[in-house]
Amino acid sequence: MLQHNLMSFALLGAEWVLWLLVALSVLCVAVAIERTISLVLNRTPDSPLRAALLAYTHSGDALGLVETLSGLRGAEARVLRAGASRAADGVGSVEEALLAASAVERSRMERFLTVLGTTGANAPFIGLFGTVLGIVRAFHDLSEQQAEAASAVMAGISEALVATAIGLLVAIPAVVVYNAFQRSKAGTLGRIESFSHLLLARLKREVPPGAEA
Repeated sequence: MLQHNLMSFALLGAEWVLWLLVALSVLCVAVAIERTISLVLNRTPDSPLRAALLAYTHSGDALGLVETLSGLRGAEARVLRAGASRAADGVGSVEEALLAASAVERSRMERFLTVLGTTGANAPFIGLFGTVLGIVRAFHDLSEQQAEAASAVMAGISEALVATAIGLLVAIPAVVVYNAFQRSKAGTLGRIESFSHLLLARLKREVPPGAEA
């Protein structure tokens, strides 16, 4: 019974696998578009942010920095605003606020990226699976069409190999886009860390040695 059911499944061929790969490719395109829009909208303009931090390092006006950052969009501005708003509570409180806000922004930037990573890693295997199913079906057709053996096998195998090609066609762009978003995320987190250190360095200038302890 089990063998019969598995054989029936194998004889479905590679067509459903091709439809699965098409669906995954559409999903990856949707994720790529959504992530691109999100990254563009969540990137803080560099010049105003640096100007605000430079002004803060000279004046030490945390409230003024918070007000300026409130007018800027993006992950960097949100993280720094969260830290600067806790300046009155001490350096330790600012550090914790920066870490918490950075974790939130990291989670936002990683949203849906697992779709691209998983598709890129597994689409070739899905295509190979479709190829195996197609070959199984081709040899089954061969056993039932002895008179047209060569043409039946060649046609079935050629159709089956399309699944592997489509799997690679889906996987390669998914991996490329995934790596691009990972680099973008790393760059944004690097800027957040750098600006956070500048903020903390200015705050620590105001704290007498040993006061935090």
